[in-house]
Amino acid sequence: MSEELTHFDAQGQAHMVDVGAKAETARRAVAGGRIVMQAATLAMIREGNASKGDVLGIARIAAIQASKRTGDLIPLCHPIGLTRVAVEFTVDEAASAVDCQVTTETVGRTGVEMEALTAASVALLTIYDMCKAVDRGMCIENVRLLEKLGGKSGHWRAR
Repeated sequence: MSEELTHFDAQGQAHMVDVGAKAETARRAVAGGRIVMQAATLAMIREGNASKGDVLGIARIAAIQASKRTGDLIPLCHPIGLTRVAVEFTVDEAASAVDCQVTTETVGRTGVEMEALTAASVALLTIYDMCKAVDRGMCIENVRLLEKLGGKSGHWRAR
């Protein structure tokens, strides 16, 4: 991993990294996170009884939309053309939680980590938004990069 912060120039000014000379390669990133809630809230989501509709279905669409808007949300992030976004939810009954995992892919000059992280965050925030009327104590946790492939730095996986 690089020891320097790439979003600052020699004078310490923020700038968008020049990726023009980089080769286009297949790139993939996987990010995930979790939202913990009351058991009754989880049952409502699982059974599809939320008054606002299909919570996980809407959160999936929100994640995909967010991944496509990452360049608009993160100031120095390059807007990129995504070739794939996949969103998976896993209900963890024992922990009264929903886990979200997002995979983003592109063929380009820069990675898709920020798109995966943004998508996972927005999916979890959407679940919170849709269920907050019955459970304001929900807790979003452990949003993080799980894996990235492609580019100069190669393959990286979280421990």
